[in-house]
Amino acid sequence: MLNEHELYRVEQLPIFQNRMYDSAQEARACPRGNVRLVQDLETGLVSNADFCPGLMVYDARYQNEQAVSPQFRGHLSSVAEIVGRTMGRFGLVEVGCGKGYFLEVLSESGFDITGFDPAYEGSNPRVKRHNFGPGIGITAQALILRHVLEHIQKPYQFLEGLRTANAGSGLIYIEVPCFDWILEHRAWFDIFYEHVNYFRLADFERMFDRVIESGRIFGGQYLYVVADLARLKSPQANTCDRVSFPDDFLRNLSDVEESEMSAVWGGASKGVIFTLLRERLKRPIELVIDINPAKQEKYLPASGLKVVSPEEGLARLPAGSTIYVMNSNYLQEIKQMSNNSYRYVSIDHD
Repeated sequence: MLNEHELYRVEQLPIFQNRMYDSAQEARACPRGNVRLVQDLETGLVSNADFCPGLMVYDARYQNEQAVSPQFRGHLSSVAEIVGRTMGRFGLVEVGCGKGYFLEVLSESGFDITGFDPAYEGSNPRVKRHNFGPGIGITAQALILRHVLEHIQKPYQFLEGLRTANAGSGLIYIEVPCFDWILEHRAWFDIFYEHVNYFRLADFERMFDRVIESGRIFGGQYLYVVADLARLKSPQANTCDRVSFPDDFLRNLSDVEESEMSAVWGGASKGVIFTLLRERLKRPIELVIDINPAKQEKYLPASGLKVVSPEEGLARLPAGSTIYVMNSNYLQEIKQMSNNSYRYVSIDHD
C-alpha cells in the first residue's frame, strides 16, 4: 500500500510467546503467524500489517507473570511512585489488570483502585471480570494501562473508547515496550506476533495535546506517558519522524558464539524468540531456566524446549558454560543465584 512503509518481516512466529505447553510435540505444533512491521505514513504509527486479532484467545495456560523477580518488583514500585506523584491515589482504575499483581501492590500501599479484566482468575472483589466500558457506573479520576496497548490492533480507537467510557475526562498512565530501545539494541528477540503495535514517545506526543510526564523506565526497555484523556487527538505523521530501521538489525543473532553447552535464562517472550531463531540457524540451545514456577516443567512454543528451575538447570550445566541472559535487567540477580560460575552473555547489550 502507498500509505505504509515496510520496516521488517519475519515468518512463522508463535502467536503466543507466553503460552506454555504440556509436551514438546504440542509446543512445536503451536499456532503461528507472520510479522510484517510497517509504518503508517498518515499516522506515523508502527504495527504488524499481518496481525489477525481473531487468533488471540487467552486462557489459563498463558503465563506472563514477572513479579516473581525482585528486580521486577522494584520496577513496579517505581511505577507506583510515578502514578501517585502524577495522578494521585484515589479514584484509580486499572484497565487490563491481568492477574492483578500491580493492583495489589497499589492497594497495599493505600491506593484506592478498581481493576477490570475478563480473564482475571483471582478473588479480589476490587477486580471486575469484564471490560471497562460505558454504562458500568464508574468514572475514574485516572486510568492505568500497563502493557495492554501493544496488543490492541487499533490503539487510537481503543483510547477513544476509554475516553468515552470515562465521560470524556481523566488522566491516563500508559506503559508499553519502547520501540526506540528495540532499534537501538538490535533487539530482534523483542519482535513478537502478539505485539501488534510498537510505540515511540513521539507517537504519544502526536496522540495527546497535553502530556504531563513521559520517559523511559526499566533500563530503557519500557516507555511511559501520563496524559490527559480529554486532550486525545488523532495522530498525524510528521515527515521528519520516519522510522529509521537499521540494516544490521539481525547482527547480534549471527554474532552469538558456539559453546559445548549453553543455556537460556528466561523462558518468556525474549527466550521464545531467541531459541526459535537460534534453532533456525542450526545452533540450538540445550537448556532453558526460569524462576517462575508456572513455567517450570512446561515447554516453550515453537522450539519445544522444556523449562526447568534454576536448581535443576544449574545442576545440569557445567561450570564455565554459557548462560544467555534474556534481559540484562536481571543479570546481577542471575549471577547471584548461580554463584557467578558461568559465562554470562546479555543478549540485549551490544
